[in-house]
Amino acid sequence: MASSVETTVRGPDAYSLSRRVIDEMEAAGVWPTPLNFELWLHYLGDPESALGREIQRLLSTKEPFTEATADMLAAEYLPRGRLTEEIRDAGLVLDRELSSVAEAISRAHKSQSAYGQTLDKAATSIETAGDGAALKSIVGSLTTATRRVQRENETLEKRLDASTREVSRLREHLEQVRRDAMTDALTNLANRKAFDEHLAAACEQAGDGAPPILAVLDVDHFKRFNDTWGHQTGDQVLRYVASVIGRFGAPPRVAARYGGEEFAIIFPQEDSRQVATALEAIRKEIGSRSLRRRSTNDDLGAVTVSAGFAVRRPGESASALLERADAALYASKRAGRNRVTASESLEQAAA
Repeated sequence: MASSVETTVRGPDAYSLSRRVIDEMEAAGVWPTPLNFELWLHYLGDPESALGREIQRLLSTKEPFTEATADMLAAEYLPRGRLTEEIRDAGLVLDRELSSVAEAISRAHKSQSAYGQTLDKAATSIETAGDGAALKSIVGSLTTATRRVQRENETLEKRLDASTREVSRLREHLEQVRRDAMTDALTNLANRKAFDEHLAAACEQAGDGAPPILAVLDVDHFKRFNDTWGHQTGDQVLRYVASVIGRFGAPPRVAARYGGEEFAIIFPQEDSRQVATALEAIRKEIGSRSLRRRSTNDDLGAVTVSAGFAVRRPGESASALLERADAALYASKRAGRNRVTASESLEQAAA
């Protein structure tokens, strides 16, 4: 929770903010579930935050605020909950493993120290031993001490081996949690947080090779489709569109769900011709199928997408690149939708 909101909910203004949250949710037709309440608390507590601006955008579209929408927002803007718990639990397990290993090492150290003392005593005893019986007793004590040290070492090796496996399991588990926190729950593409990180990295790492290219895609007339067929069917359409974009956006490309019905693909080392070809293939494949509603088998017709892309300029920031790609997308919308527009073509036309 943002520090300003966290301070508010722990102060005298908490009650008034909570009442306002309930009133605003009721006015927007949003159910007061715990997750929705937390999202709205952030939204009203800091309207200019990334989450606040996204909720304002969603409200402006007049689309229903569903559980899927709430899950998407939480995954993108409130990912710390599950991840924090998983890290905390992993930390407890790791602490237990390290304590166990430290104890085993301590026991082995004491055993080695005792073994050293036994050897010293044996050396002294051998020098003063007068008969075979005494030597036999000394050898027996050395044998017993040696076996004890061997057992301690075997125990330590087993403990270290078990701890190594447990730490490896924890590492794999946390990596899976990290991937989940960066994945859109509905489409299984990268979410907005992951997209922002990948785009920033692509811009920072751009060297002497081909500059990264950013493409933004949007489902045409999606609101009208949702109003006609319902949000669940709309989710079905989004998953279909995402499946096509995901195939064409496989690594080293990065495909992401950027917003409600908006998607993005980062092309790290390709030229404009290759990008245009890929986007045209996506557009044609998506529009080539006549979809059917799963629940009723009603014919939904074809779905189309519009796209725009921009080549990063030297020194250009990620936000500036995104703005130019967005402008190219909206040029496709204005030109009749179901088409691909390059930002460079707009700039040449304006020159």
